Amino acid sequence: MNKPLIDFHGPASDAIVEQRKSERVRPRPASRLIDHRAFVFLQGPPGPLFHQLAQSMRGKGIFVERINICAGDSVDWPEAATNFRGRFRDWPVFFDNFLRKHQITDVLLFGDCRPYHVSARRIAALRGIRTHVLEEGYLRPHWMTLELEGVNGYSRLRRDKDWFFEQAQLLPPEPFLPPVTSSFRRRVRDSARHYVAVHLGRIAYPFHRTHRPESPLLEAVGWGWKYLRSKRRRNTTDMTLDRLNGHSFFLLPLQLSGDYQIRNHSPFPDMPAAAAYVLESFAAHAPSEARLVIKAHPLDSSFFNWSRFVQKRAHGLGIADRVYYIDGGDLDNLAAGAEGMVCVNSTSATLALAAGTPVCTLGDAVYNVPGLTFDGHLDDFWDDPEPPCPGLYGAFRRVIVDRCLVRGGLASESAVKTLVQSMIEKLCGRSPFQSPANQDSTFAK
Repeated sequence: MNKPLIDFHGPASDAIVEQRKSERVRPRPASRLIDHRAFVFLQGPPGPLFHQLAQSMRGKGIFVERINICAGDSVDWPEAATNFRGRFRDWPVFFDNFLRKHQITDVLLFGDCRPYHVSARRIAALRGIRTHVLEEGYLRPHWMTLELEGVNGYSRLRRDKDWFFEQAQLLPPEPFLPPVTSSFRRRVRDSARHYVAVHLGRIAYPFHRTHRPESPLLEAVGWGWKYLRSKRRRNTTDMTLDRLNGHSFFLLPLQLSGDYQIRNHSPFPDMPAAAAYVLESFAAHAPSEARLVIKAHPLDSSFFNWSRFVQKRAHGLGIADRVYYIDGGDLDNLAAGAEGMVCVNSTSATLALAAGTPVCTLGDAVYNVPGLTFDGHLDDFWDDPEPPCPGLYGAFRRVIVDRCLVRGGLASESAVKTLVQSMIEKLCGRSPFQSPANQDSTFAK
C-alpha cells in the first residue's frame, strides 16, 4: 500500500515534525542548566586525602558522593557512602545508574588503569561527564598529577616541542615554593591500614579483586626483609660505585613490574623483560669502554633477586665486567653524571633532563617529546646520545606545572593540607559545563 502524500509546508507536517522531535530529544536534567557541580569520588590513594578534599569542597557548596569498592575504601572514608559489593560485570550498569540518579557532573579517581576505573572513565564519557585523574607526580617530590581524562600515556598534552615553547612564553615564571614535608612512616601507616582492611573485609566485599598483582601481606614481609638488609645494601652500593669511579656510564633506573606504567604503557610484560632488552642492546651496540649501571627502584619490596638476574644475563652476553647493579645511591647525582639515561617511562627521566643528560625512552611517557628525548632506536643511542634541546625542558616543566600538576603530597598532614587546597583550585576553577569533547584541542596528541 502506498503511503499518503504529506504536504511538507502544511500544518499537519509541522505537527508530525514536532511530535518526532519530542520523541527523539529528551530534556537535559534541570540541574545541568544551572550552576551545579556534583562529584563522585572513586578509589583514592590510601589515607585521608579524598575525605578531607570532599569536606573542603562541600564547604564551597559542591555536592560530593563516594562509592566504596573494597573495605579499604570504607576505612579511608569514615562516613556514609554507597558500597558496591557486586561482581565486576555488574559494575558498568551500577555506575551508570549512579551517575544518572545523582546527576553527576564530575568523577575523581586515583589511577586511570585500575579495572574499575577504566570502566568508569568510559561509562562517564558516554554521558559527557568529566573524569579527573589523580596520580603520582610527573615531577617529584612536592607535586602530584591531576589531569582531565587520563595521565601518563593517556595524557592529552601534545608531544610537540614548538608547542611547548609557545605555551611556556604565555606563562609567568615558576614561583619559588617551600618544600613539601614527607614521612615514609606516614605512607607505610596509611598503606598498611588500607590493605589490612582490604584483606580482612573480604566477607563484606566478596567479589572484589585488588588491582595489585602482589599480595599486600607478601609485600609487607618484603619490606621487613628489605629493612633488615639495609646496612648491607648500602655497603655493597658504596663498593660498587667505587669500582665505577673514572668510567663513563649509562644509567637504567628500574621501575616496579606491577606499575601500570609497565603493564599498560610499555611493550614489556614486566621490568625483567625490559632490563633484558636493554642489556641485549648494550652488549651489541654500546662502545667497549662504556659501562651500564642498573639501579633498583627504592620502593621495590619484592623477593625478585635482581642482582642475580643482572649478573646472569650480563655473563651470558659477555659483558659482566661492564654492568653494575646497585640497590641505593643518589639518583640525582647518578642522573647528572651519566652519559645518558635509558628508561621505559620512569619519572626519574625528569632528573636527567633537568641536568641536560640525554634520555632514551622505551614506552609511552608524557615527556617523550622529540627534541627533549632521543628520537631514535636504543641501538643508536649508545654511540650518539643526543642531549635535550636547550631550553626545552624548562618550557616543558613550566607548562606541566601549570596544566597538569598540583602542589602537595600524601606523606604528612601539611602535605595533604597543601594538596587539598591545590586540588580545589584546579577542580573548582574549571568551567563546570565544558564537556570532554569540547576541551582545548591543543592538548590532543
